[in-house]
Amino acid sequence: MKKNKHNIFNDIPDEQKSGVIFKNLQLKKKIIRLLDKKGAATINDISKKFNSSSPKVSKLIQELIDEGLVEDLGKAETDVGRRPHLYGLIGDSMYFIGVDLGRNSIEIGLMDFNENPILFSKDIEFNLENSEKSLLQLCDIINLFIDKNPKWRNKIIRIGVNLSGRVNHLSGYSHNFFNFTKIPLSSILQEKIGIPCFIENDTRARAFYEFYSRKSKDSENILYVNADYGLGLGVLAQGKLLYGKSGYSGEFGHIPFFNNEIICICGKKGCLETEVSGRALEKQFKDKLKGGQSSSLQNAFANIENIKMDDIIKAANNDDTLSIELIGAMAEKLGKGITTLIHLYNPELIIFGGALTKSKDHFFLPLQMTVNKYSLSIVRADTQLELSEGTEGTGVFGACYLAKHKVLNPNLS
Repeated sequence: MKKNKHNIFNDIPDEQKSGVIFKNLQLKKKIIRLLDKKGAATINDISKKFNSSSPKVSKLIQELIDEGLVEDLGKAETDVGRRPHLYGLIGDSMYFIGVDLGRNSIEIGLMDFNENPILFSKDIEFNLENSEKSLLQLCDIINLFIDKNPKWRNKIIRIGVNLSGRVNHLSGYSHNFFNFTKIPLSSILQEKIGIPCFIENDTRARAFYEFYSRKSKDSENILYVNADYGLGLGVLAQGKLLYGKSGYSGEFGHIPFFNNEIICICGKKGCLETEVSGRALEKQFKDKLKGGQSSSLQNAFANIENIKMDDIIKAANNDDTLSIELIGAMAEKLGKGITTLIHLYNPELIIFGGALTKSKDHFFLPLQMTVNKYSLSIVRADTQLELSEGTEGTGVFGACYLAKHKVLNPNLS
């Protein structure tokens, strides 16, 4: 595999993990993390922070400048004494790619080291299947995206790929897709693309985006509920993603919630997702039409089997009564589930994203009313409920943020 120009982020052989060279490398990484957090710092700031001599820090800063990672930002403003030089990271020194897989399309984007989105492509045709053909198509799409922008290839140091379902981010295995080989998916992607890759659950990546993109990190205990075709949950505790022992935490949609005998896609019966999801909305809507109820969508579709979740949501926003009623009833059921989460986690903030939230008040108002009705006021008092701002590329740039986080904090990954 081709090594990135910045060797500082490449894996180090075990036999080299000692001595002066290794210690200097570790201090360089600490300097980069500090500059990333503060934006800029002087030699004196860095020396004090890491209890290291100014000459040593000056030498390492110069090496980072020579490597194209750090730049001299000029002299700091000060009222007394000599004005020291400020140093900061170079935004175009390295890049991260995020890839978000949907059922029928892919989104992909590029972010620089200073977290500026550089490129974003959406609605790339793709058929997500558990097949080698689908996997090769995914690799081709990523390689084509990179090949169209060759000036960045040698500066791309990590690629994050989001998938739905059960993903083990440590082993690199996806247990729902591309599981036809014993080789970890992350290793296959890395071999086909030539750049280090990792995989992540799509809801967890969105949860990280919602936390990391906020100007203020005051809220560190956050739940992100992804109400889409399925129902997912991402949990941040003290600002860190909660994975659980095997990386499968957040299976909110598969809590046994109903005695409805409906078989879920997981194979169990009565999961919350069987009545609260885009998949469930489609089934409920079609069943109502077959039972004699009416909707404006009947005039738009000759065959009601072709009606999809997005069509129902659009109809609700255009005052279609049946669509509004079904989404509202679904939100009430979800509200009871959210009440359970509030009682379990006592979070500061719960953010709702996904396609179902695009119906706005038709979804959010009955959800809030149900939570207020069933939750204990003393537990609920410090919990805010918010709709995601729905920024385009949430999953993509969540993967980019995670890629950067993994590079700068490998021991936390």
